[in-house]
Amino acid sequence: MKEQKRIAILFGGCSPEYGVSLQSARAVIDHMDKKKYEPVPIGITHTGDWFYYTGDTEKIADDSWCREKACIPVTVSLNRGERSLLLLRGENAAFGGNAGHTGGAECGENAGCTGGVERLEIDAVFPVLHGRNGEDGTVQGLFELAGIPVAGCGVLSSALCMDKDRAHRMVREAGVRVPDSCVCSRGTDLDTICRQAEKIGYPLFVKPVKAGSSYGITKVSDESGLQRAVNLAFAYDERIIVEECISGFEVGCAILGTEKLMVGEVDEIELAEGFFDFTEKYTLKTSAIHVPARIPEETADRIKETAKIIYRALDCRHFARVDMFLTDEGEIVFNEVNTIPGFTAHSRFPNMMKAAGFSFEEIISAVLEEAL
Repeated sequence: MKEQKRIAILFGGCSPEYGVSLQSARAVIDHMDKKKYEPVPIGITHTGDWFYYTGDTEKIADDSWCREKACIPVTVSLNRGERSLLLLRGENAAFGGNAGHTGGAECGENAGCTGGVERLEIDAVFPVLHGRNGEDGTVQGLFELAGIPVAGCGVLSSALCMDKDRAHRMVREAGVRVPDSCVCSRGTDLDTICRQAEKIGYPLFVKPVKAGSSYGITKVSDESGLQRAVNLAFAYDERIIVEECISGFEVGCAILGTEKLMVGEVDEIELAEGFFDFTEKYTLKTSAIHVPARIPEETADRIKETAKIIYRALDCRHFARVDMFLTDEGEIVFNEVNTIPGFTAHSRFPNMMKAAGFSFEEIISAVLEEAL
């Protein structure tokens, strides 16, 4: 039997989307083909401490993992060719404040405990991290420096897709319509922002340029709501984008691959009111997601082809979810690309691929094979 490939699964992280990452990582680990892959869970706390976690995955999901003794401080060897993590064992290992440790850690079953620094070789890393410091190219750059294959988009693509302004510019150059918008930096006076908003027209959206899961986003109906929306967006980033509200509804497209692309069925977000904010994304209290979307086959095919144009324009690889709007007139408008979309069994990406005939296990294997 072919030897298992050892895959480091990164979860948690210094991002408002920490909790979402925990749920995704648990699902990824549980659905990995254990005959082919050995998961090496690497948890990152809110404060940025890294640990090799050897406990149960349910403790990842309920966020009790970092209070376990099954945590070993870990860092990455930057020596290219080693492809390894460095476990910091023994009394001199420095544990982060969130770990709840007062002494040495228990040994994981994948390596013998000899004290001091121990090397744990890995074949690839799968960052199941959402938002800043995980989806923006920073982690990808770390592992590329170390010569360790990374599942998912690379440094350039991750950084571009995280930046709504630059992503829109690139996609517009590829011939796809994007919403009318303007970008303002911290310190821009409100009168200037108001003038730009008037040109775009109400209703409109105010968003952080770099944030995920709809954090910091406000739909603004008139000028009276602009100040509060601007303040909220600046709480998440140094730059904000004031963006046209597109009539119609949001559609998404899941894509697997790099050269040869496999595309899932298009999904459709049905909203009762407002927009698809963080609460709706993870509770669906007043909204619904339809897979496949309730649109003609010809329209779905156009959306899939447009998604592939966007995917390639932004240099995506391995997998990503492309989000667009379908207007009342049947026009396709780009919204954003999620380079590390949610990966729970109920998330949009796996459900779109499931509708196209791919099981969760097959999706994970396809992503890892792309990386390897």
